[in-house]
Amino acid sequence: MLTNHAKLMQFFSVANEVTGRKKLQKMIYILQRANVPFEEKYQFHFYGPYSEELTLRVEELSNLGFIDEVKEDKSNYFQYRYAITPAGQEFLEQFAIQMPDISERVETLNCQSSRFLELVATMMYFGDLEKPEVEAKIHAVKPKQNYSETEIAEGWEFIGKMTQ
Repeated sequence: MLTNHAKLMQFFSVANEVTGRKKLQKMIYILQRANVPFEEKYQFHFYGPYSEELTLRVEELSNLGFIDEVKEDKSNYFQYRYAITPAGQEFLEQFAIQMPDISERVETLNCQSSRFLELVATMMYFGDLEKPEVEAKIHAVKPKQNYSETEIAEGWEFIGKMTQ
């Protein structure tokens, strides 16, 4: 149990800050699909792959004071910011885990928009299909997002970079 929590703490330690629950979900999913040993189970949801396990772990880490969750009012919705706390950093230093160096990939992911990460995660979710089938699936399950051919091409390129 604690190993999975420590892996998330390692992620937050590297990320410094993540803005948005959706972004957090997609970042962990993309890293997991890129063979980073996160073990949360995902299912397809409104905004692409979603893990209830991840939501619960983040909530537990927040309740323990290891992650700071700040809720910001953005007039018509709430946005959440996540960052590791000094207590979380101390916990992480006392817990030896084997994780690959994810700092470069986390930085690359954190610079992307939630919209783009939603596209990439959805593409990866349907990754067992052929490219044309994935693209048709994107348009079928995400019609309101209206992803362009350019965005989809950028998504394929991004997936290539993340998984090499």
